[in-house]
Amino acid sequence: MITSINLSLTLLLFFFVSRCHSILDPLDFLALQSIRKSMSDLPGSTFFSAWDFTSDPCNFPGVYCLGDKVTALNLGDPRAGSPGLSGRLHPALGDLSALTELSLVPGRVTGPLPETLTRLTDLRFLAASKNFLTGRVPDGIASLRQLRTVDLSYNQLSGRIPPSIGRIPSLSNLILCHNRFTGPVPDLSSTSLVRLDLKHNDLSGWLSPLPPSLQYLSLSSNRLTGWVDRVLTRLARLSYLDLSMNRFTGLVPGTLFSFPMSSLQLQRNLFVGPVHPVDQVSIRTVDLSYNRLSGQISPMFASVENLYLNNNRFTGQVPGSFVDRLLSAGIQILYLQHNFLTGIAINPTAEIPLSSSLCLQYNCMVPPVQTPCPVKAGKIKTRPAAQCGEFRG
Repeated sequence: MITSINLSLTLLLFFFVSRCHSILDPLDFLALQSIRKSMSDLPGSTFFSAWDFTSDPCNFPGVYCLGDKVTALNLGDPRAGSPGLSGRLHPALGDLSALTELSLVPGRVTGPLPETLTRLTDLRFLAASKNFLTGRVPDGIASLRQLRTVDLSYNQLSGRIPPSIGRIPSLSNLILCHNRFTGPVPDLSSTSLVRLDLKHNDLSGWLSPLPPSLQYLSLSSNRLTGWVDRVLTRLARLSYLDLSMNRFTGLVPGTLFSFPMSSLQLQRNLFVGPVHPVDQVSIRTVDLSYNRLSGQISPMFASVENLYLNNNRFTGQVPGSFVDRLLSAGIQILYLQHNFLTGIAINPTAEIPLSSSLCLQYNCMVPPVQTPCPVKAGKIKTRPAAQCGEFRG
């Protein structure tokens, strides 16, 4: 009885408002009321203060209408540093049948993503990052064939990433980083996918082929394994790649260094063998540290500004072109510590620019110049002779 009375009063209020303002669909009107009741402003936020249901909801902050339907809902003040909202996402969100955009500003919203979101067949943009959402991503999200961006990063979502999410044909941005997802990276066949960010989860298993449309790929801080050379060679449009802190193994393909990237992060994996870029490397930052790479260091790396080759098994002399670039301040960071290098042609009286950092510690040589190294490099300058006999030739 109470529910019926409340519903009757709500409808009366709706018809009163509609006589003075543009007519909003009754289901949308009721949905907005339910959403308002399930959420609150955090201290300092005034987002909901203007949500007065005696006025036209289409004039509420964050509510955008087309005709009698709500087409976009941006919950919270989007200005940087503004306090967000608390509460939960109400299942009535699924009643906003014409919704194309749904966003939630960073705050303290908890609970699951409502299953009813899978009814929003026109939804193109879904973003609810930096909250405290929990539970699984609804499996039916793949039925939203218009989705272009899904950003649920920095929450506490768990379970497997829905396997079918990668088959949404229009999907261009999938950002699920900093959650608690487990299982494999789903098969991704969308030829529109440009950005894939799954870092800082608990994903495992081998990588399936990825779409060559990718320009940004971050999978760092997971438990992914296996060879990735064939996967990577197809991604010639990459401008950023971070596979660090996983368990990838095998060779690093030389063609990878020809991609139009600004940063390449492959550190703390199990990559093995020599590394041979096919041409001069134009990537600004290359980090191959803490792997099992071996052989001589390629002179093609001399053009890199920030080069981390430390904690590997590299041997031989440091290329002379590295010294020239270092002394001319072309190289900003050159970390070569903890390898098996046997020499570097640098004058002990050479003055390394203050803007540049060089570390040669713990190789099969006495460093000819004394330079400050990271604390993690330790204090031992040279490897024990017993470890270096085969490399001194």
